[in-house]
Amino acid sequence: MIDSELVLPVSDQCRLLSLARSTYYYEGASETPENLALMEIIDRLYLAHPENGSRMMVRVLKRTGHVVNRKRVRRLMNLMGIRSLAPQKKTTTPHPEHYKYPYLLRGLKIDHPNHVWCADITYVPFKKGFLYLVAIMDWHSRKVLSWRLSNTMTVDFCVAALDEALALYGTPEIFNTDQGSQFTANPFIQVLLDAEVAISMDGVGRAIDNVFIERLWRTIKYDHIYLNPAESGNVLRDGLEVFIDYYNEDRPHSSLDDATPDEVYYRSRLQQRAA
Repeated sequence: MIDSELVLPVSDQCRLLSLARSTYYYEGASETPENLALMEIIDRLYLAHPENGSRMMVRVLKRTGHVVNRKRVRRLMNLMGIRSLAPQKKTTTPHPEHYKYPYLLRGLKIDHPNHVWCADITYVPFKKGFLYLVAIMDWHSRKVLSWRLSNTMTVDFCVAALDEALALYGTPEIFNTDQGSQFTANPFIQVLLDAEVAISMDGVGRAIDNVFIERLWRTIKYDHIYLNPAESGNVLRDGLEVFIDYYNEDRPHSSLDDATPDEVYYRSRLQQRAA
């Protein structure tokens, strides 16, 4: 839908389509080949043990023959947007414009679609770089409602994914995220406030608060990305589109009694309307 030959600049075309400009270009963030290989190893280790911080990551890497110092590992983890999910000391005061909302899901029975949505961001590699993937999921059905890729961790691609999910599926009662800067930023929060959605945020160091979307990342990476290394950002995007459609439409989930997310989501919506 975007034409670089038009008089209207690409940035304006992206804005009109609620599309993050970085998702149009799909140019991965650059690093040395050595660091890209190390980042993929760190990502695999983090998926298995998200409680490990940079110190433990250095120890584990050394045991597998990768001798690196903590400064380098910490820089790469920061670049990837990952950190230990173990409790952290409070070393900074949140900016007043980035209010941290309380966690609303403790003890809550989530038994219908659009009751709770959740969102998260993860690092996704391809052969010559990496991008960031944001996804919005319906908690009850595990259905991926929308997603976007970006080569930066700015808030705009998260807002674009949120706008699409709201336009396609209506309004949830509660929206849950972690306390990442993209989800506490005013542009993202304002969309939820305007839609009159209750906002919930994970506690710091609470690995289980957004558990279902963490499982989604493991599924996407182990069942698709690591098995099908993409040559470019565009190939990565096309492959994700096919896999997420398969995840929603055809992949049975044991936690859903072997139904697919689409089956649970739409069946429950029909039951709601009939009630």
